[in-house]
Amino acid sequence: MAAYRRAQQLLLLTLVSFCIFCNVRGFKTQNNAMANVPVDPPNPPGMKAAPRDVPVAAASQPRRTTGWKLAEEEACREDLSRLCPKHTWTNNLAVLECLQDRKEETELAADCNHLLWNYKLNLTMDPKFESVATEVCRSTLSEIKECNEEERGKGFLVSCLVDHRTNISEYQCNQYITKMTSIIFSDYRLICGFMDKCKEDINSMHCGSVNVGQKDVHSQGKVIGCLEKALVREAEQEVQTNPIKEDCKKAIMRVAELSSDDFHLDRYLYFSCREDRERFCENTQAGEGKVYKCLFNHKFEEAMSEKCRDALTTRQKLIAQDYRVSYSLAKACKADLRKQHCNLENNLPRAREARLSYLLLCLESAVHRGRMVSGECQGEMLDYRRMLMEDFSLSPEIVLHCRGEIETHCSGLHRKGRTLHCLMKVGRGDRSATVENLCQNALQNLVQSADPGADYRIDRALNEACESVIQTACKHIRSGDPMILSCLMEHLYTEKMVGDCEHRLLELQYFISRDWKLDPILYLKCEGDAARLCHTRGWNETSELMPPGAVFSCLYRHAYRTEEQGRRLSRDCKVEVQRILHQRALDVKLEPELQRRCMTDLGKWCSEKTDTGQELECLQDHLEDLMPACREVVGNLTELESEDIQIDALLIRACEPIIQAHCHDVADNQVDTGDLMECLVQNKHQKEMNEKCAVGVTHFQLVQMKDFHFSYKFKMACKEDVLKLCPNIKKKVDVVICLSTTVKNDTLQEAKEQRVALKCRKQLRVEELEMSEDIRLEPELYDSCKNDISHLCSNVAFGNAQMIECLKENKKQLTSRCHQRVFRLQEVEMSDPELDYQLMRVCKQMIKRFCTEADARNVLQCLKQNKNSELMDPKCKQMITKRQITQNTDYRLNPVLRKACRADIPKFCQPVLNKASDDTELEGRVISCLKLKYADQRLSPDCEDQIRVILQESALDYRLDPQLQMHCTDEISRLCAEEAAAQEQTGQVEECLKVNLLKIRQDACKKEVLNILKESKADIFVDPVLHTACALDLKHHCAAIPPGRGRQMSCLMEALQDKRVRLQPECKKRLQDRIDMWSYAAKVAPAEGFSDLAMQVMTSPSKNYILFMIAVGVCVLFLVVSWRARLHRIIWTTAQKSFPAETKHRQFN
Repeated sequence: MAAYRRAQQLLLLTLVSFCIFCNVRGFKTQNNAMANVPVDPPNPPGMKAAPRDVPVAAASQPRRTTGWKLAEEEACREDLSRLCPKHTWTNNLAVLECLQDRKEETELAADCNHLLWNYKLNLTMDPKFESVATEVCRSTLSEIKECNEEERGKGFLVSCLVDHRTNISEYQCNQYITKMTSIIFSDYRLICGFMDKCKEDINSMHCGSVNVGQKDVHSQGKVIGCLEKALVREAEQEVQTNPIKEDCKKAIMRVAELSSDDFHLDRYLYFSCREDRERFCENTQAGEGKVYKCLFNHKFEEAMSEKCRDALTTRQKLIAQDYRVSYSLAKACKADLRKQHCNLENNLPRAREARLSYLLLCLESAVHRGRMVSGECQGEMLDYRRMLMEDFSLSPEIVLHCRGEIETHCSGLHRKGRTLHCLMKVGRGDRSATVENLCQNALQNLVQSADPGADYRIDRALNEACESVIQTACKHIRSGDPMILSCLMEHLYTEKMVGDCEHRLLELQYFISRDWKLDPILYLKCEGDAARLCHTRGWNETSELMPPGAVFSCLYRHAYRTEEQGRRLSRDCKVEVQRILHQRALDVKLEPELQRRCMTDLGKWCSEKTDTGQELECLQDHLEDLMPACREVVGNLTELESEDIQIDALLIRACEPIIQAHCHDVADNQVDTGDLMECLVQNKHQKEMNEKCAVGVTHFQLVQMKDFHFSYKFKMACKEDVLKLCPNIKKKVDVVICLSTTVKNDTLQEAKEQRVALKCRKQLRVEELEMSEDIRLEPELYDSCKNDISHLCSNVAFGNAQMIECLKENKKQLTSRCHQRVFRLQEVEMSDPELDYQLMRVCKQMIKRFCTEADARNVLQCLKQNKNSELMDPKCKQMITKRQITQNTDYRLNPVLRKACRADIPKFCQPVLNKASDDTELEGRVISCLKLKYADQRLSPDCEDQIRVILQESALDYRLDPQLQMHCTDEISRLCAEEAAAQEQTGQVEECLKVNLLKIRQDACKKEVLNILKESKADIFVDPVLHTACALDLKHHCAAIPPGRGRQMSCLMEALQDKRVRLQPECKKRLQDRIDMWSYAAKVAPAEGFSDLAMQVMTSPSKNYILFMIAVGVCVLFLVVSWRARLHRIIWTTAQKSFPAETKHRQFN
């Protein structure tokens, strides 16, 4: 206590040195009106010698208790009794501090005000004060050489000690400097040199009149406050009308810096925030800037007074201009700034290196590069980064360049970072307005300075909005970890995400995405790759020539390069690039290059596509219509998606069930080379597939059709073949057709070597199979049939080949153009059944059961052969029947028949071919022609075998005979409706028509039935009813007879005529019925030629009798001819004998 009292007494002596420290000459020459006090103020009663004598006595006798006391003066006695506790009355400095730190609304008597002012002024005019300072701070001066070398007697020594008070460790000296500083800062006129430097600015800014006529005449803190406001306001204006002089600016900043440790020294802020300090920071000890920080933290509390909030904002703005105005930040980071070479020009208070943003960028760069920055400094940086994000007004560039946007869109949202996020929202285009480039750049610079990507807690608006999401979805991540933001992005548009968090997150990510360095994990993993491949600079250095997002675009282009292409990313960097690609694909605005190049196209084509992910899908849908620059970037992104579909995070989320059920193996692969999308396509119709996933997969398939480069596996497998065989072709469907045609031609011509490589042929098959699933994947077919689809198949869903099947079923009603395309499709499918999606889907299990060893192109043939098996699935059987019906409409749709009968068709059916066109069915006319020739036994063996199969199949199901169905539809409905309605067709309709032959009215139908009868004579297998009835008899009596050419039918007829043979009753009855039918047919339809007649004879039940009679007739004819010739010879011989001379004469003539 004794030491403390001695220090207090010494402080009284040291105040005398203010005559030099404050340049008394300036006070003597200043304007009386400006100073509000006389130039030579009169001493009040009792003060004629006290101010000069008492300090000297105090210096020589520090423990003396007698002398002049402020408490004894009549002018202040009443105020002292009312405001100051008694124990302070014996100490003049304590009384002075009590009275000048009173509450603002507490009024002092005018005489007391004047007394206090003269007391402080007279103290500063005593030249002996400096010698006491030298005594008290002797050891300190030996440590601070700069102050020890100051010239004595001019006040420079004390000024130097004030400047270096943070380095003073000596207790007495520290107390002396602290008390002295509080007195100095109580009035701007007592601050050394301040009046000289700022006199003109005080007048021009009208700051000297702040306290005129008010109650606190001796405290001029508001003058400093006014100048500080003018200084920060100047930085926020583009055009300065009355700029503050540079010397005054330095003086203002120096005063702010000197008052940074104790908020009592900032008199304007002290009086503005005294009650708020008691409310919020009562337990916070003054000194080291702690009260400032406490008040900053409560700045936006509802209970904070507006006056205090305004004063705190001014202080923060000064800190933004010079970090040294923050005592705690300057102290904590002093060594780190020197270590990281961040303060090269520290002799300039307002130089670039003094700005808070520069300090933060420099130190953040060191942290991101893994260099050591003290924890205390990082803690201070975190506080001030949060401060910048909370209050946009602390960034003069934003106030200057974003004023219009704030007034238009963001007024009234000043607190807790809301205005800044509102500007971000406008900046990313979420409202029907855009921001100017200068404002956009200011926002980008602020985000870089604050670096919220490193710690989400810096962004208070985001932190509050996303707290619940972080607690649920990201609770496994340490608070403050950079991966929190990544976690939030991964849960964007999920059930765990809330609306406010989603908006704040996207607003922040919009700006983070424009500077790759703002993702600390990406920067850490890719710093070397970016410098090597993308020519980047340091963390806190940016190139104006490099557009936003350019570095990341460079990185992701190298991320997906193959080893052959070289210059690839490191593994760790590639993982991070893929992570960010997956996250940013959720919103097109997070792709800076895409948004920059596609702004016009987005407005033109996609203005109504505002839902999640719709904008990119829209651009992909309109790829051909986009401007070249936009088309390029959309194409590049789509090409990346084809290699790594997980970039489309929304699709992956929608497809999670199907991935887990069927594609988890490929999904777990670290490198996705198109396998996952291929798996999703192959399992598109599994029960786990939901509508969102199916729509997404189909959309990507449709996009792939626009360019074969969008199918990664196809591109990699076939790029060499495409360049060689299909140059200048870009559309995938055209490339597939080109390569497929090449493969087909090489196969048909039995080329020694296929021109298309094996790996390409395999992938080509995959692409062909995928295209067959949806008509939209066949652009030419889809475009040709759009009207037919809307007219005939409007209720049918796309996918699963349902639309194609609908068109096939309504083929007769299709328009000519669509009909041609469908016919071509069927021709391809029949030659390659694997491309028949519906057949392969419906009969998948039956193919595994019956056709595992069959060639892919013979699958349908195999299924047909097993169609009537008891193990055949009914749905598959029905599908096989549909394909048989289609095949029988035109021989070109039956490749096996076409090959077997390639010589017979032009030989026997050329007239039919002459009437046909290339793309329309012949409605079974060629096959009907071949059937008739089969009955005439004139076909080649291979062709005969195929026609026999067709006859046997159509005999069981009338629908397989297009001519019969076409001509007998009405008759079937009239005569055989019940048989036609049967679910299982076993020849009952044809049997009905045969039985009712006499009732048939239409000649064309009757002719078809007669043809059936004629065909059945040639082979009993063509007549399923008869064959079933006579199966046992065939086995017993005709087992040795080969089928075909009517041989087995003749055998049965002979058995019927042979009384020794007993046929089965049903067989006998059926045979007799057939004989009657044939007899009627012979009458109704007589033989059209000798061959037809011969066939009728050979297949007639009375064949032997007819042949016998023919033989007898021939013998009789021979005898008649022989008798006539002999008779003629006899007559001739007789004539010669009767007229020999005449005969001889004729011989000579």
